[in-house]
Amino acid sequence: MKKSFVAASLAALAMGVVFAAPASAADVTACLITKTDTNPFFVKMKEGAEAKAKELGVDLKTFAGKIDGDHETQVQAIETCIADGAKGILITASDTSSIVSSVKQARDAGMVVIALDTPLNPIDAANATFATDNFKAGELIGQWAKAKLGADADNAKIAMLDLAVSQPTVGVLRDQGFLQGFGIDLGDPNKWGDETDPRVVGHDVTAGNEEGGRKAMENLLAKDPMINVVYTINEPAAAGAYEALKSIGREGDVTIVSVDGGCPGVKNVEEGVIGATSQQYPLLMASKGIEAIAAFAKDGTMPALTEGKDFFDTGVSLVTDQAVDGVESISVEEGKKLCWG
Repeated sequence: MKKSFVAASLAALAMGVVFAAPASAADVTACLITKTDTNPFFVKMKEGAEAKAKELGVDLKTFAGKIDGDHETQVQAIETCIADGAKGILITASDTSSIVSSVKQARDAGMVVIALDTPLNPIDAANATFATDNFKAGELIGQWAKAKLGADADNAKIAMLDLAVSQPTVGVLRDQGFLQGFGIDLGDPNKWGDETDPRVVGHDVTAGNEEGGRKAMENLLAKDPMINVVYTINEPAAAGAYEALKSIGREGDVTIVSVDGGCPGVKNVEEGVIGATSQQYPLLMASKGIEAIAAFAKDGTMPALTEGKDFFDTGVSLVTDQAVDGVESISVEEGKKLCWG
């Protein structure tokens, strides 16, 4: 997907512009199944789906796990959607492998299934995936961090604050993208923790929340108190890492990078808590997903993929007020106009 299209789409969404879309999809039922209904990312995704469904006359039913990782609730939601005769499902899967059998049942029942944000394992278990290029998101912050350190990058001490032990996942893509962007040789790119570069102090898991980020940072600081670069799976984990560093007076000399682009995270970039973050666009994922279900219901059209990729790329931008040569970025002010949460 050309960047100009992504930028135009995001600008239009921010201004409330209505996209050209399939004709009215009256009597079409669609389902949105997210990991939780409390994470701001999924809240914004739901908003995008609801707005587009209202515009197209699609009857949208929404479901969510009780917590991140609640696989069984997602399975039950798929069963409900099949029983209701829905034309399509948008899903952010908690367990990308175990959900595949349920997705197959939905597809066998004549539904189109689109994974949002999180590719299934294997990715072609869904009809299509609409997502951030999470490897690129990680790569951008890795490139930025390396350029920010300059000559000191050769002697960096890096803490990797991941999501969970489950692999492969979106978290693995971000982790491995960061390492490649920083110039560290990868082992198996489908998992983290097998690299041999001595600059990597270690990995710990955060569950994607602030408390998890604080504990993981404390654990890695115990291993090496001179860590000076921190990769984080998302901005809540970054905020927790910052608090751990602040408690020992090191918040001013450690570079923290992250992924998400939520409004609290962009504010933390503005305030210097995070050096740079890769911003993704959940509203666009969901609105395009509803359009795809409406088109499928109308004439059987299957979702298109981005040329050269096995998914539909909904774009990513590096947000920072400390631009570096060779790494494209947008300012915090621009990031504020496109943030969510």
